[in-house]
Amino acid sequence: MVAPFEKLINKVGDPGDFITVNRENCTACKKCLIVCPVNLWKLENGKAKIRDNYKELCLECASCWQVCDYNAINFKFPKGGTGVVFQRG
Repeated sequence: MVAPFEKLINKVGDPGDFITVNRENCTACKKCLIVCPVNLWKLENGKAKIRDNYKELCLECASCWQVCDYNAINFKFPKGGTGVVFQRG
């Protein structure tokens, strides 16, 4: 029997909001949608919006922030500054 994924991971704690969007600056260029390796972005009412559960899925690669030419996406590493934390075993 295979254990549910949630039982295989240890959460480090709530990382807080490490990605925020300034929708006023968004031009709907879709670069964030294209570059995100886990498909966390969508357009809603003509502006970029990140999924509500992004903290659980984001790889913290900051690609969305790097490609945004309009300062619509703010990224900071989660509390502790560790970046993504994976645990095996």
